[in-house]
Amino acid sequence: MAARGLSAVAKFANATGTLVVLALVLLINTDVVSRNLFHAPFPGTYEMVQFLMVMIVFLQLPDVIRINRLTRSDGMLAVLADRRPGTARFFARLIDTVSAVFMGLIAKAIWPEFLRSWDSGSFMGTPGIFTAPYWPIHLVIFSSSVLACLIFASKAILGKRRPEHLHLEESGA
Repeated sequence: MAARGLSAVAKFANATGTLVVLALVLLINTDVVSRNLFHAPFPGTYEMVQFLMVMIVFLQLPDVIRINRLTRSDGMLAVLADRRPGTARFFARLIDTVSAVFMGLIAKAIWPEFLRSWDSGSFMGTPGIFTAPYWPIHLVIFSSSVLACLIFASKAILGKRRPEHLHLEESGA
């Protein structure tokens, strides 16, 4: 039941990330039109592109993990799965456990940054031209890292990624 809830939240975050991609396309196109028609850039485009790129990556990361599309080299596990499926399952769970720990460490590291940016009202950009607060990106990094940590942990506990099927995943079957 909890895995189903994590899956739904990951799908929602991915859909939100897709909408942010569309917003980024609109922003860049607006900047291009502004530069060509008015000979002036759209204010804040550079800052917003930096901001939105990080947001897109972290919003879509949990769902990428959920559907086993995270870029990685599973060659050793695929070979091991043919010869020693139990050992391959152990290593797959170990990798998911270590990944959960790392995502938890990212969440732990960004939480104080979120609190600091929330309390201080720190912003990026140039006052008078364009400014945006830092806290939304810190919140996205924190919440997506927590979600990714939970998904990796559930995979480690439940053994959702079965190494005996890795060769099927690699061939697209």
